[in-house]
Amino acid sequence: MPAGRIAPLLVLLMSALAPGALAQPRQPAPVPAPVPGGSTSERTLRVEGLGEAKAAPDEAFLTLAVDTLAPTAKAAAEDNARKMDKVMTALVQAGIPRKDLETNNYAVYPEYQPPVKPNEEPKLRGYRVSNTVEVHVRELARVGALLDTALGAGANRVDGVRFGLSKPEVAQGEALRNAVERARQSAQVLASSLGVKLGPVLDASTVTQPEHPIPVERFQARAAGSAADVTTPIQPQEQTVTATVMLVFAIDSSPGPGR
Repeated sequence: MPAGRIAPLLVLLMSALAPGALAQPRQPAPVPAPVPGGSTSERTLRVEGLGEAKAAPDEAFLTLAVDTLAPTAKAAAEDNARKMDKVMTALVQAGIPRKDLETNNYAVYPEYQPPVKPNEEPKLRGYRVSNTVEVHVRELARVGALLDTALGAGANRVDGVRFGLSKPEVAQGEALRNAVERARQSAQVLASSLGVKLGPVLDASTVTQPEHPIPVERFQARAAGSAADVTTPIQPQEQTVTATVMLVFAIDSSPGPGR
């Protein structure tokens, strides 16, 4: 083919292909998936705040027990049942509702005398039955008198006294608010020291601790030292509820005035 005719044909071919090429849609640039709490390039500041709230207890739980020992398990159980029935009857007569008396442990096991000579087989002393009851007391001023009532009726072991809050969520809420306030103050101090500006809160998590019960050893020492004609003195301890909060702030990267 003559060279003079090749150039016009190439022009026509390119003109025919151009509309199709222009009609091809352009693929959009991929959009990165959102990252919880901000993008991977977002600068953050993480702080922890510890808060606490104190509240006077308004309820108590007394753990009382009757232990009996007899030559046979049946005799020990029968003796234990009679004594525990007297204890519970005395508490009900003192004004404790039956629904506030709950058995939380009952055990029967053999008890042996320690051997006198080496390699001597221990001798069976008898069978011990232990029946433990938890008493829910809603009037704290009566705790000491109720302990004396139970001991006088036949209870021979007191495992402890635990004070609590009937509505712990009130103190927990106060402790959380205190923790958030402290965490925010720490974030402000850090941001100011670093020369940056705080943005919004991106994430928050918390842990709330329950109130602490009175130590058993302290109560037993008081109860053991009380006279028979004197009400056992029991002083409720103030309850402390703590909460820990973790806050993650974004660091504001927007330009300030004059920037």
